Amino acid sequence: MKRTYTRIAMAALVASAWMANASADEFLVGAEIPLTGNLARVGAGMQEGIMVAAEVFNKTNGKHTIKIITVDDESAPAKAIAAVEKLASQGVVAITGGYGSNNISPASDTANKLGLVYITSGGVDDSLVTSGRKNFFRINNTAGYEKAMLGLLQDVGAKSVSIVYSTKDATTGLAKDVEKALAAKGVKVTTHSFDPAITDFKPIINKIKLQDKSEVVAMVGYENDYVGIIRAARVLKPKIKAMVGVWSLATPKMAADFPDLMPNVFGTALLPFPTEFKTADGKAFSDAYKQLYKKEPDYLGQFGYVQSMLLFEAIARAADKGTIKKGGVAEEMRKTDRETLIGRVQFAANGDNQNFVHRMAQHQDKKVVIVWPKEHATGKLAYPALPW
Repeated sequence: MKRTYTRIAMAALVASAWMANASADEFLVGAEIPLTGNLARVGAGMQEGIMVAAEVFNKTNGKHTIKIITVDDESAPAKAIAAVEKLASQGVVAITGGYGSNNISPASDTANKLGLVYITSGGVDDSLVTSGRKNFFRINNTAGYEKAMLGLLQDVGAKSVSIVYSTKDATTGLAKDVEKALAAKGVKVTTHSFDPAITDFKPIINKIKLQDKSEVVAMVGYENDYVGIIRAARVLKPKIKAMVGVWSLATPKMAADFPDLMPNVFGTALLPFPTEFKTADGKAFSDAYKQLYKKEPDYLGQFGYVQSMLLFEAIARAADKGTIKKGGVAEEMRKTDRETLIGRVQFAANGDNQNFVHRMAQHQDKKVVIVWPKEHATGKLAYPALPW
């Protein structure tokens, strides 16, 4: 009888040890990111935020750890698919990253087929959340960018706007939404679409100068597009009052790389530069970011951090319940409801963050100043104001 009890006790010890190890596992998370190609600059910013999230999570969770495996998707859809497949073969339990809706769409489709949660802040095309992807989540969306751009244009009293936009899915969708909303408010709107391969924007700017004669040029594209558009405008100097863009524009990296092009340009940003955080979460993010990268964080890193931290927390909750391999990560993501560095995040049934609202910032004297909405402004809006 004594031997029996001893065997039972030993079995219990082994079982408890196994359970302890199982509940405190290191989980692999894939980062599918454009580190080369035309989206490399924004991809690098998101990647920094992802790595900071892993650093903070591993120091504060106390029970589980995350290891990031990164694969460069080279800013190309086919490579994005291959990246997800490679990460899945390496045993990741979920994927964070992606930039550009045209890349995210096939990559998240692949993740969905493989049963992996895919979370991003790099794609705002509405089709991403209307195509039945059960494992797809994003923390930002077109509506948030539209509200920010419209809010700024309304505050400055723009009576005429020329919208210059890339024919990619997300940019076309946002441009059309902004056009419709402005027209409904009585603003004169003209639009100019361009193929993503175009590098010479002088013909478009010349039309704006000679035909449109608009007060504001609204740009809906990506960083290389902005550079080309602003460069053409500096040469032709249309009689406008401002140049306004959206994502990937109001960042310290753009100011550092293109100091002659960025002054007075507007773009979306949740963070001013230099940054100041008042919450514990914000300070943890900022401190870890500065420690890892020896520089101030920007909004790209902030987005990467938020999307990844929410994912890591969901993984930890699923691990505690033993549901990692039973769809538990997606289930826990749907239960998310908390304040973050970008505001309150809750995911609707389609994976969209239903609370997202962006802010507008302006490049001023090598700083990025939040200028809209007024309650979050960190400086005074300069208007009319141009990069030349």
